Amino acid sequence: MTSTGADHNDEAPQDAVPQPPAGAVPPPPPAAGAYPPPPAPGYGPPQGSYSPPPQQEYGQPQAYPQQGYQPGYNVSPPLSDSDQRLWAVLSHLGTLVLGFLAPLIVWLVFKNRGAFVDDQAKESLNFQITITIASIVLGIVSLITLGIGALLYIPFGIAVLVFIIIAAVKSSSGERYRYPLTLRLVS
Repeated sequence: MTSTGADHNDEAPQDAVPQPPAGAVPPPPPAAGAYPPPPAPGYGPPQGSYSPPPQQEYGQPQAYPQQGYQPGYNVSPPLSDSDQRLWAVLSHLGTLVLGFLAPLIVWLVFKNRGAFVDDQAKESLNFQITITIASIVLGIVSLITLGIGALLYIPFGIAVLVFIIIAAVKSSSGERYRYPLTLRLVS
């Protein structure tokens, strides 16, 4: 049996939009500016409550929330005279173990807590910088003289040790000490 176009079933497919019956008036389209229907309850934030801030697009920098003022730092109290003398002595004697680091640390930590410790730590630091430069010069002289200049290290080392001990003794009694032949680079 062959099928022709006339035998074709006139039923509409199920996916087709239903057509109004013949002669019926179609419903009017929504008016321009009409509001959409209200959302179903339970969706979206409740009315009158705080809504989260809008999200920025990916890749955009986020602004930091505004913060209140932070409390100020506590100002360190000034050192007593005995503490200033102690740290001044340690800035001089510490060079025997730590080199220029001892007076540098003492000066950076205590420079605003007392004029005496500030002055003596700077003096010790300047002396350490000066003897470092002098040691480099002595090393160059030793190389040029094929080691004979190395003999100068002995009196140089003894003089440095004597000056450090004198500075420590003077600082312990509260006297300001000035190393001889010192470059005053840190002031």
